[in-house]
Amino acid sequence: MSQQTERLERLIADELGECCDGDVEQRLDTLRACQSEGPSNPDADLTALKTLGNDTRHTIVRLMAAADRELCVCEITAIVDISDSAISHALSDLQEAGLVTRRKDGTWRYYDVTDRAEALIDALDRTREDGQ
Repeated sequence: MSQQTERLERLIADELGECCDGDVEQRLDTLRACQSEGPSNPDADLTALKTLGNDTRHTIVRLMAAADRELCVCEITAIVDISDSAISHALSDLQEAGLVTRRKDGTWRYYDVTDRAEALIDALDRTREDGQ
């Protein structure tokens, strides 16, 4: 076995009492199968998570999710205390990441969270430890 698997060999030996090359290969095959269960191209997932990782964008998504309806940019700007251009940039990033939708009605632009954004916010809320 290679130097990369020496620690794995020790782990398996601790678990089973002994370890051979077949045990290591079986463990690696099992882990490779787990790895292949994920998306083949995780870029969209990583983009969504990175986008939500910004305080302003996170605040906007939470506001829209809590409002449970489309919000006009003027409504968001009145609540989120940053410049109009920063709001516009944040909304563009959120739309590109697939976390909000945009609808134009005359001179007004309305935004709403996507199901994906709501699911991410819900998952964060459900898994947050009490008191944090």
